[in-house]
Amino acid sequence: MTPPPVQAGSAPLATPGGDAAYRQAERSMTQRSFGRPETGDQGFRQVYPGQAWPTAQQQSYVPPPPLDWHQQQARAYTPAPPPKTGGNRTILIAALVSLIVALIAGAGAAATVVALDRPDPITEEPGPAIGNGADPKIRSGSVSAVAQTLLPSVVQLKVEGADDSNATGSGFVIDTSGHILTNNHVVSAAASGGSIQVVTQKGKSATARLVGRSPAYDLAVVQVVGIDAPAVQFGRSDLAIVGQDVVAIGSPLGLAGTVTSGIVSAKNRPVTAGGEGETSYINALQTDAAINPGNSGGPLVDMNARVIGVNSAIATVRGAEEGSSGNIGLGFAIPIDQARRTAQQLIANGKASYPVIGAEVDMRYEGGARVSRVNAGSPAAQAGLRIGDVVTSINNQPVDSAEALIVAIRTHRPGESVRLDYQRAGKPRQATITLGQQTG
Repeated sequence: MTPPPVQAGSAPLATPGGDAAYRQAERSMTQRSFGRPETGDQGFRQVYPGQAWPTAQQQSYVPPPPLDWHQQQARAYTPAPPPKTGGNRTILIAALVSLIVALIAGAGAAATVVALDRPDPITEEPGPAIGNGADPKIRSGSVSAVAQTLLPSVVQLKVEGADDSNATGSGFVIDTSGHILTNNHVVSAAASGGSIQVVTQKGKSATARLVGRSPAYDLAVVQVVGIDAPAVQFGRSDLAIVGQDVVAIGSPLGLAGTVTSGIVSAKNRPVTAGGEGETSYINALQTDAAINPGNSGGPLVDMNARVIGVNSAIATVRGAEEGSSGNIGLGFAIPIDQARRTAQQLIANGKASYPVIGAEVDMRYEGGARVSRVNAGSPAAQAGLRIGDVVTSINNQPVDSAEALIVAIRTHRPGESVRLDYQRAGKPRQATITLGQQTG
């Protein structure tokens, strides 16, 4: 009878010292392999201390004696015990280690490899509801959860001016008195007469009263008494980080209740917006959430359903006609920290104040903010600024244009002190200025 070939990786068939020595060596090797980690092949060298692995001549095959009838019947009904193949187990472990390394290097699926060690198949068990609100299918912190929370608080504004001009936009309820925050450019047509209609998510329409507006910050507050809409929750725009998920809600192109999502693409973007002599300077949050005409005045919201900005402007392709270009992934929102302060002033006084230094800057100059005029007795004059000085930073924040200086100043409050770094005839200088106040 020809003996079967010895397969690569199988356990030795004979060892010096007989079967008992081999079984004892196998148990020792198995315990060291699974009991504690070893480095390299150190553990296997210590399995047979003072002995060598069997040579090919020592690996002999002895066929078993033939079985009688009783032995054959017992073997037919009794499952054979699993063979003790410590060597095979070692090779299997090595192969599994190689598989894990390949998976980690290729797809990083370490969790999948770990799951293969489970003795029982994984079954899907129905878990508890993970949503919030009325629908348990809505996951907390998802876009759908944010939309469910905020949509009842967001309204559509339809504005008709006394000169037959009209505009549409968005707004959101900010308190229990029915005050609604929006953009100035949305309601400015009705500033000298006209009407403002507010439409809620439920489709109810009501006439709103213009409480106050600030062209400088492009913000306005209107009010509807008894509006059937909850107030929003405010977040903090100063805690926003680049890359965080956000949701924009509004009425783009008149499509009320539209929800889009994206991220905060950048912070502290100096943006100039406005028209008809009313220019606004915004230290904006930039987002790639789709914003289109009609989104103006709607909220930019974090994934906890808290408002962190007021959607106000979009960048358009150079050469496109006003209002003809849609979203290209560059939207801008007024930080809510500033918007809240301005809204409080508008509700209390019908107008808002903003800080100034009492100087004018050349809007065409690049590489800083070059002073073109200094008002007599102004904070700039008291600090020693002169025509021709080029401001390069404010409170260590770089200034590379006139817009950047104006926007940076308007992030502060009247009465606060700021430090300006500037150059005069190429020489660096510094000045500390106490900001003045202007209404608008």
